Amino acid sequence: MLRRLPGSMLILAVLTALMVGTAGSAQAEYPVVYNFFAGIPNELAHHGGSLPGSNDRSCRPSAAHPNPVVLLHGTGGGAQTNWGVYVPLLANEGYCVYALTYGAYDLPWPISAIGGMRPIEQSAAQVSAFVDRVLAATGAAKVDVIAHSQGNIVGNYYIKRLGGSGRVDRFVALAAPWLSTFGPVLDPVRDFARQLGAEPAIDGLLSAGLCVPCGQMAGHSEFMNALLADGVYDPNVTYTNIETRYDELVVPYTVALTPGPRTTDILVQDGCPADLSDHAAIAGSERAAIFALNALDPDHPRPVPCHFTPPFTGG
Repeated sequence: MLRRLPGSMLILAVLTALMVGTAGSAQAEYPVVYNFFAGIPNELAHHGGSLPGSNDRSCRPSAAHPNPVVLLHGTGGGAQTNWGVYVPLLANEGYCVYALTYGAYDLPWPISAIGGMRPIEQSAAQVSAFVDRVLAATGAAKVDVIAHSQGNIVGNYYIKRLGGSGRVDRFVALAAPWLSTFGPVLDPVRDFARQLGAEPAIDGLLSAGLCVPCGQMAGHSEFMNALLADGVYDPNVTYTNIETRYDELVVPYTVALTPGPRTTDILVQDGCPADLSDHAAIAGSERAAIFALNALDPDHPRPVPCHFTPPFTGG
């Protein structure tokens, strides 16, 4: 039985999860701690490893869940640190779950655990190779994707530009900057810089030389303009967007709820004003997680909870 644990039990529960067993056993039950930071203890204990319940190459998808689920983290996240809620939740539901850290610098830990720093094009190429390995290992025809923040742009670049359209079935987007972020503020600055031929300097300033995607996703950059030239979504993929009105990094938050064909938009506060999730907390929110499960398996929807959900951590 899945269970929500109070914040005071966070560390104990996650340490317990480390002792449950090795990754990938659909019969095992992994404690689910609804907290965005629930995966960090495992990264501290097993640098660059995998959360229990994920990356088991012997896992074979069931008839009930024929698509493996690939998790794509956000800026600064990783395979363990971003997905402390979703890996055990999905594994307990019988999914084959896979997660990688992409876009990290090739430096010793802990820098190696900080993903999403390199250009989105490079990260998407890593995702492409990873999905190919997942499909080869599982024998599945397609994967489903759950992405958070930058992971949505990386995943969509893979789908639209690197041949992923035929390999992805459902795409669940948490806090997706589909139309870029901070556009109303930065677009006039970019327009002026373009007139001066100085837009690369704006990108460099926004990325601070370290987080290249931070510049790529800020306002309508050359990268975003090219990615959006043929629309936001791929017509062969079913998208579900899950967003919070309190998102402080996807601004305005409505860009994460861009309508389109085969696309469902969900604002977590609709029908639940007690949910105060922000950009990070939406990946630790029970409400958002159940919406995500229903998006993966719409034929068997479950009731979506509504309770107080704090910012930053979720719950």
